[in-house]
Amino acid sequence: MKLARYGDRWGSKIPCILDANGTPRDASSIVQDFGPRTLSPELLETLKATDPATLPVADVADKRLAPPVAQPFNIWCVGLNYSDHAAEAGMDIPAEPILFNKSTATYCGANDNILYSPKMTKLDWEVELGIVIGKPALNITKDEAMDHIAGFTLVNDLSERAWQLERFGQWVKGKSFPNFCPTGPALVTPDEIADVQALGMWLDVNGERKQTGNTGTMIFDVATIVSYMSEFTRLEPGDLICTGTPPGVGAGMTPQQWLKIGDTVTLGIDGLGTQTQTVVAL
Repeated sequence: MKLARYGDRWGSKIPCILDANGTPRDASSIVQDFGPRTLSPELLETLKATDPATLPVADVADKRLAPPVAQPFNIWCVGLNYSDHAAEAGMDIPAEPILFNKSTATYCGANDNILYSPKMTKLDWEVELGIVIGKPALNITKDEAMDHIAGFTLVNDLSERAWQLERFGQWVKGKSFPNFCPTGPALVTPDEIADVQALGMWLDVNGERKQTGNTGTMIFDVATIVSYMSEFTRLEPGDLICTGTPPGVGAGMTPQQWLKIGDTVTLGIDGLGTQTQTVVAL
């Protein structure tokens, strides 16, 4: 099952199930919205049991593609989680997952603009697999982890490297500008994916391939990440976990490359769809 939402950033959204042809079907007769206060195993079972053909075709003409789930309570991130990316960064493979946060104000639609502040100098890209939590998780085992996942999505974990690495303090500083977390186009439930640890992923800037990778090179897999995080915090429905990026980020290039106003970023992961963003002046 694939879920999507349409609507302006600050207005109401149309929650949709995508049918076999990718046509959005209006699911608002079942639930007002997909979000932290509505996501649950029971809702997902109800949606899965619904024949999309029985739902009206959603009127989404000229409507913005919103993130597939309403703004989460938390956005969590895992750093240096691809062995080839750690090598690119010249850093040791971590013994445990490196965890940090992004502000939830970064959360935006898959094709929303990337905002460029005049105070930025090193704006970078990162294609990532996103995990969306479906039910609370606290002190769960790795074997239990998949039961707590609502689905997967595509994320661009944008970063301002000068703020992240040169301005002291935690990484969150360089990760939290508005629109630094384009998410979507859809939430894809686990039953749609044969092996989440075997998904190809890529990212282009202005049509030039920058990142090529596969979730198979993750140091810590999806189940390990969810179980590990639940040791330290209670993961809530709707929480988004960005699981790291493969090599090819601008910071890892020689010479380093950074996004600038007017650039177009396109990215995708097998089975999860694609995104396209344009860098615009704040």
